Amino acid sequence: MNMRVIIIEDEIPAANRLEKLLILTCSDIEVAARLDSVESSIKYLREAEDIDLIFMDIQLADGLSFNIFDEIQVTTPIIFTTAFDQYSLKAFKVNSIDYLLKPIDEKELKQAIDKFRQLNGNSNSNFSDKILKLVNDLNTARYKERLLIKKGQQLSFLKTENIAYCFADGKLCFAVDFNDNRYLLEQNLTQLEEQLQPVNFYRINRTLMVNIDAVQKVHIWFGGRLKLDLALKPEVETIVSRDRVNGFKEWLGGK
Repeated sequence: MNMRVIIIEDEIPAANRLEKLLILTCSDIEVAARLDSVESSIKYLREAEDIDLIFMDIQLADGLSFNIFDEIQVTTPIIFTTAFDQYSLKAFKVNSIDYLLKPIDEKELKQAIDKFRQLNGNSNSNFSDKILKLVNDLNTARYKERLLIKKGQQLSFLKTENIAYCFADGKLCFAVDFNDNRYLLEQNLTQLEEQLQPVNFYRINRTLMVNIDAVQKVHIWFGGRLKLDLALKPEVETIVSRDRVNGFKEWLGGK
């Protein structure tokens, strides 16, 4: 009997590579579905039956995959694919849920599947409890309260609660505080999405992440998008991209 798996991954090349490796590694694996967002994953998992294993990327197009667990109870075992740094990965080890660092290695993939098979044969393995423990551990450990700031030959820090927004300018990324002071950051926006508390910060498009306290007005915009008025005027566009509108509305409403 085939092992039915789903792949939750928003990068098409990464999803293609993982599916190819799965087929090469295990002849009994069937990829039942490929999903690319929190929203589509929630919808699918609510109705899915007979899924044996989930491969789940942490960073998806409309937010972190951990948001899935806020909406539904996931009892299917999960192997995460991630670029998280080492301090966050400790939580995966403690909870006996495996993870794969990108780019995924064929040997490590096989070892992860073998580990799943062993755990799946143990009637004492409660994957649902392990997932909840994992999410709680990560929520308390992974969000930064301060960001390191380098100016000339001096180092200082910026409290994240004082950041009004962060924006990308080419390969550079800046934070702007509520006094309109600008700071060059070492992180890019994708890294900041993983490091800043998602209750307070939301990335509205490819170049801008905003603090909830900086949002003053939200306007209905063309093409199903939204336009924001912020407490300060950023140098980049304040339009919520179409694929992030639903996630932004949930974030704005406190989801």
